[in-house]
Parts: sequence; C-alpha cells; structure tokens
Amino acid sequence: MRPALRPPLRQPWRSPWPGRCEVCRCWTADRLCGDCRRPLTTAVPRCLRCGLRVPAGLSECTDCRREPPPFARCVCATDYGFPWDRLIGRFKYEPAPELASLLSTALATAAGQTAAALPQAFVALPLSAARLRERGFDQAWELARRLGASLGLPAHARALERRFDGRAQAELTRTQRLRNLQGAFTVTASARPAVEGRHLALVDDVMTTGATAQEAARALLAAGAAQVDVWVVARTPAPAAHD
Repeated sequence: MRPALRPPLRQPWRSPWPGRCEVCRCWTADRLCGDCRRPLTTAVPRCLRCGLRVPAGLSECTDCRREPPPFARCVCATDYGFPWDRLIGRFKYEPAPELASLLSTALATAAGQTAAALPQAFVALPLSAARLRERGFDQAWELARRLGASLGLPAHARALERRFDGRAQAELTRTQRLRNLQGAFTVTASARPAVEGRHLALVDDVMTTGATAQEAARALLAAGAAQVDVWVVARTPAPAAHD
C-alpha cells in the first residue's frame, strides 16, 4: 500500500496579514493569490517519466517511450514559465532562500496528487563548490531539507558530489548537454550506506532537458540505489526542452 503523504507542517502561502502575491505581485490576503495557487492544486496530464505535459490518457511522452531516462518518474509542481519563472529566479539569483518554504510546499502538494510511492529519502542535486561560493546557498538543499522535515523523511545534502560544472548548459543542444555532464556526479564513500538499496528522490528547482538529472540518477544507481525519482518545482515545457 502506498504510504500516505502527510501534509506539510505549515502552509507557507498563508499569511496573517494582507500583502503582495509572491508570484504575480497582486494584492492578496495570502502569500499566493487564488489565480497563482490554482495551478498547484489542479492536476494536469504529464509524462510519468519526465514530467512533460502529454495528451489526456497517455502516461508517457514519445521520447520516454523510445529512450526511457534512468530515473523512474518525475514529480513537478508546475511548468517553468510566466509567472513562476520570476519567482524561481528570485529564489536562486537575488537570492531569496526564504522562498524555499513556499516552493517546497508547492512540490509536496503536487506529489500528493500523484499515485507515486514516497521515496525513502531525498537527495539534493548539488552545486559545484565554485557555484556554491558564488551563490551563497544551495537551492536544491533548501528545498530537499524542507521536504524531508514536512514529510518525515531523511534528506541528504551531500550524498552526491558534483565534480565539475562543464560548459554552460544553455549554450548546448540536448545531446551536447548529456555528453557535457558525463561523470559530473559521484556518490561519496560516506554516503553509500544511505544510498544502497534505497528508493531516492533527487530534488532540484527546475528541470529543462533532464540531462543533469539523468547523470545524477546514473551515479546514484551505480552506487546501489534501488530506484531514483526526480522531484522538481518546475518543468520546462516542450519544445524548449528539446532545444
């Protein structure tokens, strides 16, 4: 029987006083207005493997049927586009790590709408040391640790080690992105007991082509993980995902 998803410890889009919606910036009594919260509570047909939208009645997209990714399934809260791209951009680049509570709750809400079994632990998709120094915080870990706390599951910040960044992914095609990241991730020796035989969920803010998630999932599976899922706040829609 699928373990029941427990509700988050609190609903961070609720606010005790009026203010601006964190997404569209209109005036509202809560941190999210009704229009911006609605996509988070309305399930849409998505490919179970990669999270792209698919026609109703289909469970997988054409690409995943032809060439399944190494991860078993993808859970995402919304598409990466206006106005959620602005909120995620603020979270990562201003930076505004306090938005992690709102975004992780959106992701937990999306997970609760699926038939997916809960993982046994969350694994943050790590930044490289250089990128972490530049940004000052790891956005994936901020999401993962809040998901772990709200759902009563372990969360690991450094089960995966990112050995290098490679060339900027935005400059590359999907095939080049996959090649660019080969060998980018490894599982540390101290983390292997937390990985071996476990059903894990990789956590990140956005999945674009899925190249980074695929390479990270391969590293976890090579280290003995039983299954790897991907949990992301937003999924870049097609055809941008195949640029």
